[in-house]
Amino acid sequence: MDDKTIGRYGQQLFDAWQRRTPVAPLVEQEAGLSLEDAYRIQLDFIARRVAAGERIIGKKIGVTSKAVQDMLGVFQPDFGQLTSAMLLAEEAPIDLGGLIQPKAEAEVAFVLKADLVGPGITAEDVIRATDYVVPCFEIIDSRIRDWKIRIEDTVADNASCGVFVLGRTRGDPRTLDLAAARMELRRNGELHSTSSGAAVQGSPANAVAWLANTLGALGIPFRAGEVILSGSQSPLVPVADGDELVCTVEGLGSCRVRFTGRGAA
Repeated sequence: MDDKTIGRYGQQLFDAWQRRTPVAPLVEQEAGLSLEDAYRIQLDFIARRVAAGERIIGKKIGVTSKAVQDMLGVFQPDFGQLTSAMLLAEEAPIDLGGLIQPKAEAEVAFVLKADLVGPGITAEDVIRATDYVVPCFEIIDSRIRDWKIRIEDTVADNASCGVFVLGRTRGDPRTLDLAAARMELRRNGELHSTSSGAAVQGSPANAVAWLANTLGALGIPFRAGEVILSGSQSPLVPVADGDELVCTVEGLGSCRVRFTGRGAA
């Protein structure tokens, strides 16, 4: 795919994000869209957001757990870029009017104290390079109409990044068993789901190592200070005005999000 076509789709996704209006699946618009070209579209889309004033502050892994793969019909991990505009404060309600078709997922975020440059990164390397981990919510949001996505669609759409919220409680991954730690997700006080870190490629640290190696092969390093979202441990949760979600990770603490604005479809 030539640069002009890549730019056309990157602009289309940027416009959809700005206008909160979804577009038709890219795989329907472009027969034979490859995964490689989808990542080129993602980089173009994010470059437009950076040019508009945002900063890259981290990376995210998507579609890591079987629950999410089954729900979306996408059966391999992907990745996206986190920008400064995506990070929201835990104490502030999330305005659903700023999103298109949001769904929440609970996970663990890693905040790095050292660079990680793959390939060759192990889970142990990830733990050593991590300053701390926190429970978090990512509110994913597709610019593709009705979530009718294939892997190429979600990759081009920056792994369906919406916004994310980091919990206030920080933990040391050297003293936590992140694979075994139980996560409990409650919606409006009612238990919604339970899981453990093992749902994410055996351990959240394994998922982060996979991403470090995948990006390293593309010449993209992890940098000290970056936030890495390790992938959802929960089923996706549609959200509506007035909803409150709380995820609690055993031995680590909780993250709470509240929503205001229009309801879930």
